[in-house]
Amino acid sequence: MEEEAKGGVKNVLLAKFKEGTSDSQIDQLIQGYANLVNLIDPMKSFHWGHELSIEKQLEGYTHVFETTFESVEGVAEYIAHPAHLDFANLFLPNLEQLSFSSTADQQVITKKNPSEIQVMMMELLPDPKDQS
Repeated sequence: MEEEAKGGVKNVLLAKFKEGTSDSQIDQLIQGYANLVNLIDPMKSFHWGHELSIEKQLEGYTHVFETTFESVEGVAEYIAHPAHLDFANLFLPNLEQLSFSSTADQQVITKKNPSEIQVMMMELLPDPKDQS
């Protein structure tokens, strides 16, 4: 089983939804996030829960989302996938704050600023010039 995990990538997103986002809206967003695993092949799993650690609660986070991908290239495919882009346009505007960590080959990247996350995601995308 441990062999299967080698080369995989785990992404963890800590989030706090904006005040005024209803429980039903949050439920719909979580269902939309979970459904991406059915639409984007390199996305292998999705798990979520409420943030329970004292340290993170003090920072205001309320939810934790974990996704697993087959490879760094799979993450790039996920990021560029139209279903992910559509979902991100619905999900991100509902967040007051977020923190993102990604682990690949035992290295961790952590970003808290949404603009840093966007820059990092763009760096993971393949260069269109390399596609020709």
